[in-house]
Amino acid sequence: MRELVVYSRRGCHLCEIMLEQLEPLCRGRAIIKVRDVDTNSEWAAAYGEKVPVLSCDGNEICHFELDRERLESVLVAAG
Repeated sequence: MRELVVYSRRGCHLCEIMLEQLEPLCRGRAIIKVRDVDTNSEWAAAYGEKVPVLSCDGNEICHFELDRERLESVLVAAG
């Protein structure tokens, strides 16, 4: 099963929306991990200005808004 990472921060409305949209799309197909960029300086430097960022295997899928087509292609590739 694929592991998706959402780089997020507390109080981020866009982050909440992305997570709400992701959960039903990924149920039974991927594991979603949330990482708070404000708890790690490397994450903050890499993703802090464009949260939420959705990634898989270190590759960015999308940021700010969920790209459903790109997410679907990643999930399909996972088999």
